[in-house]
Amino acid sequence: MRGQGSTRRRKPSTPQRRPPPPSTPSSRGRAPAEAAPSPEKRRRRFRPGTRALMEIRKYQKTTDLLLRRGPFSRLVREVCVTFSKLDLRWQALALQALQEASEAFLVRLFADANLCAIHAKRVTLYPRDLQLARRIRGVESL
Repeated sequence: MRGQGSTRRRKPSTPQRRPPPPSTPSSRGRAPAEAAPSPEKRRRRFRPGTRALMEIRKYQKTTDLLLRRGPFSRLVREVCVTFSKLDLRWQALALQALQEASEAFLVRLFADANLCAIHAKRVTLYPRDLQLARRIRGVESL
């Protein structure tokens, strides 16, 4: 029978909050309610993952380059020196075009690697996901 008291489930109780710690009156003998507010304001703490989602939305809205121009141009010049012993010069537009193309390549590669991680029922991106994405694409020579 259903109406028996022994088969009923108890409703889970919510945890009780701790009472605030007792405040001590200041040296002047004022009441705690009249105490001046602290000059430091506590920073807001987000739950785990909220900040990451906010950053994802922010970067998906923008079309700005994610890498800084200076370090990228130094990297390009360093790679250029390893292939050619000549001191080659680069136009600013050529560096910008190369940076646009390389960032687009990396974003698509990470998106494909993320799909590989999701397929493996994971949220974390591992190096083997990137390797699999490159192998499926046929970019293993890079």
